[in-house]
Amino acid sequence: MIIANPIYDVVFKRLMENEKVVKFFIGTLLEQEIVAVEVKPQEYTYKGELETAKGIQEAEERIRERFSIWVYRLDFIATVKTGTGEYKKVLIEIQKAKNPIDLMRFRNYLAEQYKKEDKINNTNVVLPITTIYILGFTLPEIESPCIRVERNYIDLINKTILSQKSEFVEKLTHDCFVVQVERITDRYQTRLDKLLSVFEQRNFTDDKEITKNFNHDLDLEEVKTITEILHYVGTDPQERKQIEIEQEARRTIDAMLQDYQEKLAEKDKVLNEQQQTINEKDKLIEELLKKLNEQK
Repeated sequence: MIIANPIYDVVFKRLMENEKVVKFFIGTLLEQEIVAVEVKPQEYTYKGELETAKGIQEAEERIRERFSIWVYRLDFIATVKTGTGEYKKVLIEIQKAKNPIDLMRFRNYLAEQYKKEDKINNTNVVLPITTIYILGFTLPEIESPCIRVERNYIDLINKTILSQKSEFVEKLTHDCFVVQVERITDRYQTRLDKLLSVFEQRNFTDDKEITKNFNHDLDLEEVKTITEILHYVGTDPQERKQIEIEQEARRTIDAMLQDYQEKLAEKDKVLNEQQQTINEKDKLIEELLKKLNEQK
């Protein structure tokens, strides 16, 4: 079956519009039953051209303000209710390429979510946060395609791990999940394997890597639903056009950012050389003054 590559924002958005898929996606990673879910895509529209800027982040903002091609940058906020009756806020972010600005963007976005209250049953509440990062690049230190970074409560006096959780602590700290799509293999055994299989970056139908062949058995109803959505997106001409627009815009932005970074690095090199020359001159002047003082 031919399916669209879900690493693209416009494709992933189609999956997040299906409640059954969202419950399966979040529930499988959290290893919890999700009985209710509400997803709110956070849409950012870009356009821009490269201008002189003080830093990479400002340069990217200028690019996205004036670029002639419009494209979404989507982050997803899901409010979920687990089988135990607990409410959580799940932040889902997709990043296809690695840019120096992305880490700060993630941190700033996370900080904004910590400041916001949520509404549950018409009541303002502060929810615990869980983050899910889907990366289109690899972390060299981590070989696993999917990891969970979790917290333990450690009694430093008795050197033991506490089983009791605190609402105060839970709302100030969070668990994190990281999916590296480039490290996903053809393993297809567990429920998690079957979820990750749709993100596998292999068996593409062309060099654009927009669509690929899904060769696994559809023995899980949720995976069947996902592949049906992705098949439609990958074969419908209008949907594919949206993916191509996003792809071209990303490539242009990445190329312009790379060019700007190279120019910035070259300027830093020149400045460092100038500073070194100044330091050498200062040292020479200091030595001359020292000799003059000795002669006096």
